[in-house]
Amino acid sequence: MKKTITLTLLFFCAFLYSQERKIPIDTLVTTSHQVTINGKKIPYKAVTGTIPVWDEDGNPIATLFNTYYYRSDIADNSSRPLIISFNGGPGSASVWMHLAYTGPRVLNIDDEGYPVQPYGIKENPYSILDIADIVYVNPVNTGYSRMIANKEGKYPEREKFFGINADIKYLADWITTFVTRNNRWRSPKYIIGESYGGTRVAGLSLELQNRQWMYLNGVIMVSPADYKVLRKDNPVSAALTLPYFTAAAWHQKALSASLQQKDLLEILPEVEQYTINTLIPALVKGGFITDTEKKAVAKQMAVYSGLSEKAILQNNLVVPTSFFWKELLRDKGFTVGRLDSRYLGIDKKEAGDSPDYNSELTSWLHSFTPAINYYLQEELKFKTDIKYNMFGNVHPWNQENDNTRDNLRQAMAQNPYLNVMFQSGYYDGATTYFNAKYTMWQLDPSGKMKDRLRFEGYRSGHMMYLRNEDLKAANDHLRDFINSTLSKGKSAKY
Repeated sequence: MKKTITLTLLFFCAFLYSQERKIPIDTLVTTSHQVTINGKKIPYKAVTGTIPVWDEDGNPIATLFNTYYYRSDIADNSSRPLIISFNGGPGSASVWMHLAYTGPRVLNIDDEGYPVQPYGIKENPYSILDIADIVYVNPVNTGYSRMIANKEGKYPEREKFFGINADIKYLADWITTFVTRNNRWRSPKYIIGESYGGTRVAGLSLELQNRQWMYLNGVIMVSPADYKVLRKDNPVSAALTLPYFTAAAWHQKALSASLQQKDLLEILPEVEQYTINTLIPALVKGGFITDTEKKAVAKQMAVYSGLSEKAILQNNLVVPTSFFWKELLRDKGFTVGRLDSRYLGIDKKEAGDSPDYNSELTSWLHSFTPAINYYLQEELKFKTDIKYNMFGNVHPWNQENDNTRDNLRQAMAQNPYLNVMFQSGYYDGATTYFNAKYTMWQLDPSGKMKDRLRFEGYRSGHMMYLRNEDLKAANDHLRDFINSTLSKGKSAKY
């Protein structure tokens, strides 16, 4: 009897072990598909699964979940561009651009980007898969990507992954593995990063070039987070938000009738010039600005922002974005979204200095989460019980020694092929479009490479491609950028 019980327990333990919820370290599933892009049928294969991150001794320390799309009717990919795509966070899965921007499938949402039931996906008639192959990479702890324990059951130190420079280093190594496995060394290569992904790809440009000897044709910065500007308590960072305030207020019809009757793109150049020539110098003076100038600036800021002069003066001309999201439509009983100020929210009480929640992000999670889980499991046939982390635990994140902006400049200087494009939505209040412009202006102080820098703006927010009109425009801009930056036989030299 005792022996029977012991054997039963052993079998039960073995069963539990066999059912342990963990991701395979190195496995891929391939499926065949077709999509119609700009009226032309494009056959392609989707390869989804995991590829390891190795340590210095060749042992797997993590595995990264990725989805790779390539045209299956192209026999020779040596001249076909490869796009390596990242989202941000840090800690965000590569789901947003995958299922709503560049990939062959997009969310079932309305034309402005709001959730529609039944949740799911549909063809993306504007995908860039007609001209380029794409791989979507999920950094450690995002999507299905995870750290791997060694034989003793010990996991690697978190510092190997969770910081600006650690992130760049291991991802560059992983990209090399991916490119080698898929025979893409000859292909023109581009990296695209959204939000914190902008910081990531800026740093990767030089890391790939100087440590992996992999040279790029292009870097695409989608609503980029530049921490040389963001979260900095200085006059320039504070002033750069004003054009965004104008755009959001214009969309919400909160400006004066004289401005409201103009088109947005008629107003913004005027506000940008005011920001540069008047607001920044005024804020530089701090508490030593004269009362007369302070009141004049507050009056003009009120015109451009939809806020009251009183509220602006109470904030000493430095209006926090969180206050703006709460204040702009306070009298109407709504807050406006952080990442996309077209979205409205309802707070428990109208009083306060910031919204209770991000109305836009809750809307996006509403539609993206069921769609990605359905799509990966049912259409791409990747089966797992592991939770798909829309946002993963990557904190504390080491922000020290952020030289990514200058690293991108150095990569451009060393590589005459390398071009950069910025894409931003005017209604993005987190990484504002004017922040992106400022980053672009500051990227190359010499001005000698400005002909290789390009900016595109859209009448939407952080994920500008959620709006159907901008989905088409932004993909067309990507297509044009890629086609215009291929070498076409031209030598890489100055």
